[in-house]
Amino acid sequence: MGHEVTCPWRGHLLPLQVRTWIEPVVASTQLAASLYDTGLLLVVKASFRARNSSNHSTTLSLRGAEEDQEQKAISNFYIIYNLVVGLTPLLSAYGLGWLSDRYHRKISIAMSLLGFLLSRFGLLLKVLLDWPVEVLYGAAALNGLGGGFSAYWSGVMALGSLGSSEGRRSLRLILIDLIMGLAGFCGSMASGYLFKKMAGHSGQGLVLTGCSVSFASFAFFYALLVLKVPKASKEFPSVDTVSGTVGTYRTLDPDQLDKQRVVGHLSSPRKAKPPKTTIALLFVGAIMYDLAVVGTVDVMALFVLREPLSWNQVQVGYGMASGYTIFITSFLGVLVFSRYFQDTTMIMIGMVSFASGALLLAFVKETYMFYIARAVMMFALIPITTIRSAMSKLIKDSSYELWPTNKSQAFNMKTGQRNEGADLQGLQNTSSGWISRKTKEGTRELVTKATTPQET
Repeated sequence: MGHEVTCPWRGHLLPLQVRTWIEPVVASTQLAASLYDTGLLLVVKASFRARNSSNHSTTLSLRGAEEDQEQKAISNFYIIYNLVVGLTPLLSAYGLGWLSDRYHRKISIAMSLLGFLLSRFGLLLKVLLDWPVEVLYGAAALNGLGGGFSAYWSGVMALGSLGSSEGRRSLRLILIDLIMGLAGFCGSMASGYLFKKMAGHSGQGLVLTGCSVSFASFAFFYALLVLKVPKASKEFPSVDTVSGTVGTYRTLDPDQLDKQRVVGHLSSPRKAKPPKTTIALLFVGAIMYDLAVVGTVDVMALFVLREPLSWNQVQVGYGMASGYTIFITSFLGVLVFSRYFQDTTMIMIGMVSFASGALLLAFVKETYMFYIARAVMMFALIPITTIRSAMSKLIKDSSYELWPTNKSQAFNMKTGQRNEGADLQGLQNTSSGWISRKTKEGTRELVTKATTPQET
């Protein structure tokens, strides 16, 4: 890189420079989220178990029909809860994105973090006052009305792009994603121990939920009072860019790449219309794969609570942490595979990885078998990212954001167990773009482009 390229963690750091870093917000938010996801599952389980035990004279653990009844109640709760979390952001995410682009970049981040904080505080009140679990639906609605993950992550990607030079932007965004994954892994590993800190039904989970609220509060007030919006770089990219997409990983080359893009200056925009059949097939494939993954992960969270596994609190935390390892291994897989394989090959690798692991889960009877199945699923996050990357090169800049894939809750898996692809969720009103090109030697050069408020 040239001498004008700067990196936020190198060289002489001014106090104002440090205040433009979004990493503290990402780390604290993800710590709060990982603790919350574990706490939510365990608190809901304890609540339904206490409710069922009050209706039976036996003091033995629930078996057979009683265990099925408990699992059915937990499943019904999560169905409604996930619907509330997934649908309520539709009322506010677009508006927050528009306000952020037009007035201030921190609007979407601050509002979504406020929603996160209120939902975490709702779980704390439920544990502290022993409220019925139905109040958590209201907490989920507050989270969604604040913009949810859709508004939050698009704002994070925008600030991360603005806070780095053109040459260092991809590295900066990858660093943000890795910080999120590592923070979630640490939070999940500790969540089971924190849940057991206070004995008794009324107080169990109080320490865990209190820590979650503390991290969420830190993230909100840091974003509101400390975080500064960095100035957008005035430099222009040296190759074609495709705006409107964000990804955890480096965007990959399409199977057929125009030779003209190798030149160092901006090439003329492609006049040919994008192949609608190809776009439709990519979109349908992404939706079908997303449905398969979300359905599997939803069942997985309930499967580990009953026979034959019957995990305790600590084991549940470990299992959720395995979701973050899949996040990291998928990232490393893209980093390596993109040098040797085409997009279609990488999509197939990810799908085979997920399908094989899901098949093994059907035969799990011991804990070690569960982790073997999860290890087989190590590349399960590759397909959606690759499909979205390919679509971004086929659809015009002006119409890309109209496609549902760009705003779908792809891999809506917060590690409970629904956070394996939190980085892929809710891409409404995205403010950064990824492009790639291939040099004569066959290596890939990756450039990102941030859309400033003036451009929107």
